[in-house]
Amino acid sequence: VQLQASGGGLVQSGGSLRLSCEASGIFSINHMGWYRQAPGKQRELVAAISSGGTTNYADDVKGRFTISRHAKNVLYLHMNGLKPEDTAVYYCNAAGVDLGNRTPIEFDSWGQGTLVTVSS
Repeated sequence: VQLQASGGGLVQSGGSLRLSCEASGIFSINHMGWYRQAPGKQRELVAAISSGGTTNYADDVKGRFTISRHAKNVLYLHMNGLKPEDTAVYYCNAAGVDLGNRTPIEFDSWGQGTLVTVSS
């Protein structure tokens, strides 16, 4: 299962961006999420959504970011009220079962990352 992320860019503080992540293949997804990694810091969870639609967010993005899923293979992260501390490379992640082989195989895949830069 391959993930393709897009939508990053440069935005001023207080601005908005929408990140997209499209999964390709034949699969059943258990959960998807967005992570980010700022320079010199560890990768951290930003938001996640389960197959049933349950969402959870990091404390510092609650009320500003919204994760959503379209159809079964497109994940979005709507980011409003962006702050300079949101600057990071954002990665999408999906975990589930790959059904494109003779035998179903569990997978945990990452997209290539998309850079979000928020200027002050």
